[in-house]
Formats: sequence, C-alpha cells, structure tokens
Amino acid sequence: MATAITAKQITAYLNTVKAVADAIKEVGEVPSGSLYAMLIEHLTLEQYNRIIGHLKTAGVVVEKNNVLYWQEPDLPPVVEGK
Repeated sequence: MATAITAKQITAYLNTVKAVADAIKEVGEVPSGSLYAMLIEHLTLEQYNRIIGHLKTAGVVVEKNNVLYWQEPDLPPVVEGK
C-alpha cells in the first residue's frame, strides 16, 4: 500500500524545485552535470532529473548539449482594469 504524500513533503519538494530554478536563473546557463554535482548531497539523480524535467515542461529551462539555459516564460499580457 502506498503512503500518502503530506503537505509538508509537497512544500519541501516545491521549495527544492524553486531553489534549483533560482540557481539556473541566477547564472543564466549551467552545464547540467555541474549543477547536479553541486546538489548530489541533497538529491538523487532521479530526483534531479524529475525537477529538471518539470522546469523544462514549464518552459523556463531549455537544455541543449547538456547545458541548461534559463528562459523567461511567455506570459499573456496583463489586462488592466478588468
């Protein structure tokens, strides 16, 4: 039987995703292996790949030749006064 995921676990995961995203955003681009090497004490390779996959799916990270690039998301314009 699978155990339920707690709100605390979800919050911890989202904080980790944000920290990885912020790190990539701060430097603009980073070799994926170098970033993982910095995080190896905190994340398994599976966790790391899942986080990078989520960031790529969200459209904020692009990977080319094993280098991760931050990409600002295309957001729809804000309509004022509605």
